[in-house]
Amino acid sequence: MFIVLLDVILLMILLFLSIPLPLCFGGALLFIFLSGDISMKSMMLWAFGEIKNPVLLAGPLFILAGLYMGASGVAERILNFVDCFVGRIKGGLGVVACVTCAVIGAISGSGFTGVAATGPMLIPRMVEKGYPRGFATGLITCASVLGMLIPPSGIMIIYGWITQTSILGCFLATLGPGIALTIALSLVNLVWARKFNIKLDPPLPTAQRRKRLVHRTWVAIPALLLPIIILGGIYSGIFTPTEAAAIAAVFTLPIGFFIYKDLNIKKLYSVALDGASSVGAIMVMIFFCLMLSQAYIMLQVPQQMVKIITTISQDRIIILLIVNLLLFLVGMLVNDATGVILVVPLLLPIMTYIGIHPMHFAAIVGVNLGMGTLTPPYASILYLGMRVGKCEFSEIIGPALVFILFGYIPVLILTIFWPELSLFLPRLFGYL
Repeated sequence: MFIVLLDVILLMILLFLSIPLPLCFGGALLFIFLSGDISMKSMMLWAFGEIKNPVLLAGPLFILAGLYMGASGVAERILNFVDCFVGRIKGGLGVVACVTCAVIGAISGSGFTGVAATGPMLIPRMVEKGYPRGFATGLITCASVLGMLIPPSGIMIIYGWITQTSILGCFLATLGPGIALTIALSLVNLVWARKFNIKLDPPLPTAQRRKRLVHRTWVAIPALLLPIIILGGIYSGIFTPTEAAAIAAVFTLPIGFFIYKDLNIKKLYSVALDGASSVGAIMVMIFFCLMLSQAYIMLQVPQQMVKIITTISQDRIIILLIVNLLLFLVGMLVNDATGVILVVPLLLPIMTYIGIHPMHFAAIVGVNLGMGTLTPPYASILYLGMRVGKCEFSEIIGPALVFILFGYIPVLILTIFWPELSLFLPRLFGYL
């Protein structure tokens, strides 16, 4: 445990120095291999065998689908459709942002896609209507994390693979917290928006309003078919999550080229290049994380952590709070996929010890790591939101903290202490 403790300290130092994530985990791996009794060759062979698992292919494909979706105009049509229902309410544009990010999460499985797809369109529109830029950017950034909770979720694919838990069951387990978070963020936005001098659209005659609704609904049908096809196909057993990711990526192309005509060969090449770069970095990081996590398991770190935490307290509530604090801290330092691979194998035995079902733990992990991606120092989605929204850290951090305090934390407490929020749907569909 002394070697592992030094290794964790080294990893934290490398992360705080802003060294690229693959190099951080590579350095931690090198230290533990030089200090321990673990064979580098055997660990590399094991990791190569694991990373070839077809389940992992779903992650890159969903990333690609999300990038295509942003470039093809799918996100814009969904946004216009939702705006028909709440556009005349003060703060309604913020609700549009939350719901749009939730729908996009049901297509892309990624938290980054919500910011990248809706931010460039919606943030300028919100600022034009009277929302402060920091508030608009903070809301869309915090709502984009819904992509990690609304199925199909990329990190739940990784979680199910690591824990040998039903991936479809994990998808359903995070849906309840995802819907609760959508409602919580929308309510915080509606209350806060009362303070802003927001310009509402002038009222339209009933006939014109009906005509606009029919037109936007018709235009949005191809975009709205995406989550229906993906989720319907997965839960009906027609195709696997990996196949669903491929279908989402392929189905977006004809929509962008021939229906919305926002996509062209040049843009497609640029998006594919960005996707390949992102996927390559993620897969290298996953490879190193797999090796480091397995090394910790071989050194019996999970068993030692169970002993240490149960020595501190035997109380179930105290253990839950300690585990959630660890998850949140990990989310502050690494991205969501890394956090799942690194800590879930270590913490799952503790949760099993106190009687927490793996699917319930999946929802707890999703909400915690999602909140961590918005909290410095790592705060990957927060920093991306700053770039997309063209605002300073001082402008976004206040609204982001308010959304975390009054949106994420209440939903996290519900998720922890009301298991039915996570387990009702898996039980209903026979995954429990």
